[in-house]
Amino acid sequence: LKPFTPESVARDVVRGQYRAGNCDGQAAPAYLDEAKVPADSRTETFVALRTEVQNWRWAGVPFYLRTGKRLTARDAQIVVNFRPVPHQIFPGASLPNRLVIKLQPEDGLELQLLAQKGTGHGEQLTPVSLDLDFDKAFASQRVGAYERLLLEAIAGRLNLFVRSDEQEQAWRWVEPILDAWEADGNGPRPYAAGSWGPAAAS
Repeated sequence: LKPFTPESVARDVVRGQYRAGNCDGQAAPAYLDEAKVPADSRTETFVALRTEVQNWRWAGVPFYLRTGKRLTARDAQIVVNFRPVPHQIFPGASLPNRLVIKLQPEDGLELQLLAQKGTGHGEQLTPVSLDLDFDKAFASQRVGAYERLLLEAIAGRLNLFVRSDEQEQAWRWVEPILDAWEADGNGPRPYAAGSWGPAAAS
């Protein structure tokens, strides 16, 4: 991963803290109004960042990471946006194809792409998706995440666990971000509970 500098933190990292809003149809208090939270807390409840992997395979490919509390939805997914073609051979929409790897709450795969309607009236493309829901496809053979983790530990397989040197490298990568935030007098950007985070994260 490309190391962060104070300049790249200011450009490529956004942190936020939720204010009062509406989550799942119910009023949600601001973070600062939560129990046991100091009234002057600058603790972030949202982070979005852009980074790069420094090798030939991923050169020039941006990676966007986003996580937060009190957002519109509770889910975890990896979205791969494919690059658009240099020129369009069909009229109409030019959305990039996407591969969505769903992790939580349901795990599965979804391929979103453009396809011809097949109506015979021109070659207009329309978005379609191929969806694989692992719970439906493999319902009788599924184990929960914690069950799998315990089974791996009992069997002595460590491939799901982070080694200490990996953890140290992760902290080395994050430290410049924390240092830049410590020196930043502005604090986290506000966002409404039940939203997708601060507008700057877009």
